[in-house]
Amino acid sequence: MTWNIEIENIDLKKLQYEESLFTLGNGYLGIRGNLEEISNDIIKKHKIASIRGTYINAFYDDVKIPYAEKSFGYPETSQKMLNLIDTQTIKIYLGDELISPFTGEIVSTKRILYLKKGYAERIMHYKSPKGKEVLLTFKRLVSFKYKELFSQEVIISPINYYGEVVIISTINGDVENHVDKSDPRLSHNHSKCLHLKSHQIYKDYAYMLSQTESSHLKVAVFSETSVNCKNKKEISFNNNEIITKISFNLSSLTKVSKRNMYFDSLRYGEDLIKNTLLKFIEARKITFSELIEFQTKYLQLYYNNCDIEIKGNEHLQLGIRFNLFHLLQSVGKDKYSNISAKGLSGEGYEGHYFWDTEIFIFPVFLLTNPNIAKNLLLYRYNTLDLAKKRARELGHSKGISYPWRTIKGTECSSYFPASSAQYHINADISYSCILYFLVTNDLEFMLKYGAEIVFESARLFIDLGHYNKNGFNIFGITGPDEYTAIVNNNYYTNVMVKYNFKWAVKLYNILKQYNNEFKQLTNKIGLTFAEIKEFEKAEKEMYLPYNKKLNIIPQDDSFLDKPMWDLANTPKEKFPLLLHYHLLKIYRHQVCKQADTVLAHFLLEDEVDIDILKNTYHYYEKITTHDSSLSSCIFSIMAMKIGEVEKAYDYFIDTARMDLDNTHKNTKDGLHMANMGGTYMAIVFGFAGLRIKENKLSFEPKIPREVESYKFKIKYKGRIISVYVNQDSYNIELKEGKEIKIFINSKELILGNKIKTIESK
Repeated sequence: MTWNIEIENIDLKKLQYEESLFTLGNGYLGIRGNLEEISNDIIKKHKIASIRGTYINAFYDDVKIPYAEKSFGYPETSQKMLNLIDTQTIKIYLGDELISPFTGEIVSTKRILYLKKGYAERIMHYKSPKGKEVLLTFKRLVSFKYKELFSQEVIISPINYYGEVVIISTINGDVENHVDKSDPRLSHNHSKCLHLKSHQIYKDYAYMLSQTESSHLKVAVFSETSVNCKNKKEISFNNNEIITKISFNLSSLTKVSKRNMYFDSLRYGEDLIKNTLLKFIEARKITFSELIEFQTKYLQLYYNNCDIEIKGNEHLQLGIRFNLFHLLQSVGKDKYSNISAKGLSGEGYEGHYFWDTEIFIFPVFLLTNPNIAKNLLLYRYNTLDLAKKRARELGHSKGISYPWRTIKGTECSSYFPASSAQYHINADISYSCILYFLVTNDLEFMLKYGAEIVFESARLFIDLGHYNKNGFNIFGITGPDEYTAIVNNNYYTNVMVKYNFKWAVKLYNILKQYNNEFKQLTNKIGLTFAEIKEFEKAEKEMYLPYNKKLNIIPQDDSFLDKPMWDLANTPKEKFPLLLHYHLLKIYRHQVCKQADTVLAHFLLEDEVDIDILKNTYHYYEKITTHDSSLSSCIFSIMAMKIGEVEKAYDYFIDTARMDLDNTHKNTKDGLHMANMGGTYMAIVFGFAGLRIKENKLSFEPKIPREVESYKFKIKYKGRIISVYVNQDSYNIELKEGKEIKIFINSKELILGNKIKTIESK
């Protein structure tokens, strides 16, 4: 099956890993795949490694950043995505015996994540110490119809036991975030930031409301548990828990239903209960089967746009669909949110949004669901004022400086060499605004939002750089490679800034014909023609490092002067390097955590000829550890570009099943969202060779020998284009929209509504 994730015989030692895999979400709400019967008290009693997590996208608390030594401009506070009120627990007693993996026997069990239907199921044949046997089916989903709804259903089928069953269903307000002082990618402190403020018990349901310590955001959950047979029901409150106790006699198949709806004050205002009660009452009426039906239809539309079919390797196919499913579950779909490095599947990187979004995730939605892509950019626009403020803190009189990691829009990193010094983030966001415009022709968006980001970024870069005999230089920056910090003329940054300047000028000339709207924009930000001439001059004179002897692009001015790290003789247990070596030691060597210059060659390949591109690729391949999950997908794309198809396939395998196979050994802390986006990119931009340039869409299809065929669709300027490639030929078809000129291996072709173009290889 290439649409289901299935695991048999649940291993409690791998529980955290499986909790991440079986996370359910919808972009607003995320619920880790915890086991209903293993509540927090059982976790503590048996010392189980588990992260019992519930998260709302963009729901955070401000936490102070501790410094032993502090200088001007260091961030005072960070934000932290909080673990919320826990509603997952459903304990089941067969008479006086609690169903538990620690007391009874699990005769058989299977866990299934239905990627096509949007829900998870766990089937367990359980035998108690006294020999009572039942078949339990646990179902759960986070709804795409009601974004606030987490719904659970437990079906209890008697095997040899017919007697009293007691259900204990809880809402637990005593929750904490996960901390791990041994891993810099995880939180080290501030585990308790959410506090119970009030609760209310009604006849059939209850609610609980909590508030954060510093941001003063509120979260409320309504919950109702019911059984479809005659029963006795009691609801009580004790020690920060609302407890629903239901007793009934098990005589035939019985369904236990639990509805939990989460609301936050960021979206629903301060009077949270009043503003949301009716929505909960409405959602109580819908059945679990009806919810599954809606999930299935919603996902069918999603996959119609974005599914990638690969024949020849079912494990690979499953990995791709798993990644696409989790991207949809985690991506923010409103103006308050974005997509964090771990999505809504765990607490790695504290729920922060990075530049990963624009470069690795945004393209997926741009080519399949442009409205979601647009929302990701609107989040950046909505934090523009905070980016302006940060630029002033960094000493710039004009422009914006977007944070390296954030939730609400302010910088959350205390380590400036790897955070604030990554000025390329402005250029990355501008690049995505431009790419959005090239794919959608959305002039209204550019006039209202996108152009302002591009102009303000260009202003910052003018202030950041300076001229010398080499041209326009940018000193004291860090590129994407976090193993090299505070350098001069990082190639990635410089070439991306050059592109930013180029398009600031282009947009000025394109948009000025829209007199009224453009005048409003220029008046709002005080943009002058003299500034445009500055952008034009800096773009033409931008210094881009080049080493003539090696015929490669140096990562920065001093990179090639350093000794190479001896990767061949570095023990395997010493990777990733950042967990075993001081950063200063790493900074003094030629060693890369991830693609940097190679990434620049993917994004802006026309800046160098193919020989330089090949040489540069091979040079950095020898010194890149791929300690970052962002790296292998880019090396795959560029290996395809230079014709090394089998190498590209090997890198692609590293990306496609990174979380399913836990290759980085930290899936337990959450899934790798940017890598999931990179999987899509490795096929569309790598295998198929898609490139999007000004007024030009081109393909250079290739296929590894291990793959029989692959197929996908993209949306481009109101059209839907289907691409199919097998070992003998390829087929590019216009599914919807007006005819369009494209390029296949540099040959011009016209795609019409009823025309298939088949090219022999």
